[in-house]
Amino acid sequence: MSNPTIGVLALQGDVREHLAALESVGAHGVTVRRPGELAAVDGLVLPGGESTTIDKLLRIFELRDLLQARIKEGLPVYGSCAGMILLADRILDGTADQQTVGGMDVVVRRNAFGRQVDSFETDLDFAGISDVDDGGPVRTAFIRAPWIEEAGPEVEVLSRIPAVDTQGRPVAAAGRIVAARQGSLLATAFHPEITGDARVHGLFVSMVAGG
Repeated sequence: MSNPTIGVLALQGDVREHLAALESVGAHGVTVRRPGELAAVDGLVLPGGESTTIDKLLRIFELRDLLQARIKEGLPVYGSCAGMILLADRILDGTADQQTVGGMDVVVRRNAFGRQVDSFETDLDFAGISDVDDGGPVRTAFIRAPWIEEAGPEVEVLSRIPAVDTQGRPVAAAGRIVAARQGSLLATAFHPEITGDARVHGLFVSMVAGG
């Protein structure tokens, strides 16, 4: 499949940035707000934002059940930050009424890296990108980010927080899983769409095109 049509859930979050990143790597990006739009795409991006708000808006816009059904049918979906939370089968530190779409056999801890003031950028090794054609590390931005606390046996871990930073100092969150894939589902704790590094989107486009 060449030039796949990939939707970006346009209820909240970095919609324009994801669309631009998708277009830069050869996809046709469209916004998704209605069931008919969700039914028509070859793949979907769940952007960052506030996971509890997106969860409620999915239900208000009558998208949640259809999205769950399409995931079960094999729709490729990429979730970044809040999108990772939405793809998780189980979450920690969520609100009492918070629901997820599910599909990935992972336990995700919400706001694991702290508050907005604890946001940071870093370079990370990313399996399938950094190790291909001497690709080098991926530039990432963490903003009130989650991490994967536990991953099931069918989940492929793609990136972890390293033991030390670029200055050789120990990192408190060392070893935490921040990117993973299970079948047609891809999730990152970070926001690649705002760093200018579109290779994660390129990986997702290749997943969609290969499907």
